[in-house]
Amino acid sequence: MHGISKAFDGVVVLDNVDFEVRRGEVHALAGGNGAGKSTLMKILQGVYRADEGEIRVDGEPADINSIHSARAAGIGMVFQEFSLVPTLTVAQNIFLADEPAGRFGLIDDRAAVAKAADVFATMEVSVNPKAMVASLGTAYWQLTEIAKALAQNAQILIMDEPTASLAKHETEALFDLIGRIKDRGISIIYISHRMDEIYRIADRITILRDGKRLLTEPLAAVTPEQIVEGIVGKKIEGQMNYREREGLDQREALLEVSGLTSGPLVQDVSFTVHAGEIIGLAGLMGSGRTELARTLFGIDKATSGTIRLRGKEITVNDPRAAIGHGLALIPEDRREQGLVLDHSVRENLLLPLLGKLKKGPLLDGKAGKAMSSSLIRRFAIKAANPNRPIRLLSGGNQQKVVIAKWLGTEPDVLILDEPTAGVDIGTKSEILDMVRALADAGKAVIVISSEYPELLAVSDRILILRDGSVTRDLRRSEIADEESLQLAVQGV
Repeated sequence: MHGISKAFDGVVVLDNVDFEVRRGEVHALAGGNGAGKSTLMKILQGVYRADEGEIRVDGEPADINSIHSARAAGIGMVFQEFSLVPTLTVAQNIFLADEPAGRFGLIDDRAAVAKAADVFATMEVSVNPKAMVASLGTAYWQLTEIAKALAQNAQILIMDEPTASLAKHETEALFDLIGRIKDRGISIIYISHRMDEIYRIADRITILRDGKRLLTEPLAAVTPEQIVEGIVGKKIEGQMNYREREGLDQREALLEVSGLTSGPLVQDVSFTVHAGEIIGLAGLMGSGRTELARTLFGIDKATSGTIRLRGKEITVNDPRAAIGHGLALIPEDRREQGLVLDHSVRENLLLPLLGKLKKGPLLDGKAGKAMSSSLIRRFAIKAANPNRPIRLLSGGNQQKVVIAKWLGTEPDVLILDEPTAGVDIGTKSEILDMVRALADAGKAVIVISSEYPELLAVSDRILILRDGSVTRDLRRSEIADEESLQLAVQGV
């Protein structure tokens, strides 16, 4: 890609960017949220057309003006948000819109199953082509996405945050698969915010910042610190260090949970969060972390147990009641659970705040505009036009909107489920600072995260969950390092 430029509504998103990937290499593409990574890849994928610049594949000019022309040029993409149809089988998803035809022009499902089996065989993975996608785990969805691209003879494979929804062992299996794909001479463009992953599998890295290419270097020639500084534009020091706050036990017990039970994954859970305290929830997938958050927020109904706020027992039968009592939940999946993607940035920010904007039977548009503009400034949300659909924002800025809209309700208790998933290192540090600031302001904060360094950086105590129950309640001073927390989660 040579001299690629792109602007939206007069705002330059890409400015004369060069990018190349060699045959059979894994090339990492990094940059902060809003740096232009997704736009650059969508141009390569044919979703957008560049205002200026040229694309060459195998040295020949490629006129990529649609997803179909990108596919014809041998370019496939595995999206961070899966593009599968859950009610179809694996084979039907792989060949969707390109189904093998049988007699009389009818779809030949048997041929699709056979071809899908062949693709999985070349990938050296075991997936049942006849299985309904809805019945499969996330890792199999990811494998189906990759098979879908390879079935279209992709020679250049774009992978956008492919491990975001995978457990550790599933991530290892994916890395092994990437190695096998690379050995076949297929080129992989790997978008990730995780330094350990980039150093594990990438040969080279390109960093974008503010729509421009900052550098392209072999991984061996740059340090993690240089990459972080390149992404953020400044050094980030001490963000992952825990900052002790003393005397928390003597403070008011803001949230008290006793014997809470809801379904098989919330079983007799009890804990207390004091004013100004950050509690981390750690556990393996299926341990009940998200289910506990959903029960506290009234999405799932509690069958027994009590919840007290400032010593007074409260009833939380639904999210409306939770919000009324001063609770807020930042959900795990921002796109499915936290945003209305076709609504504007402003409309999303104001959704939980409409009660404050009532002016008789109508809403005060002027007040709403002022309130949303204030939240955009306060949380440094990069949105060129707040009236444009929020789906056009980068993942990190979407996450900021989810956090901002709930903090606008001024909650006493904030629950954050995987708050830094899929965001760059700069936004990650901003979110961690935000969490600390909320605790410093006297809020009770509960953080669920699979990123143990982040959990250790902010948590005053960490609850270990297994099979829906709290098995250990550890002070931060009792956890020496990430390995110690990993052992505690494993029950060692």
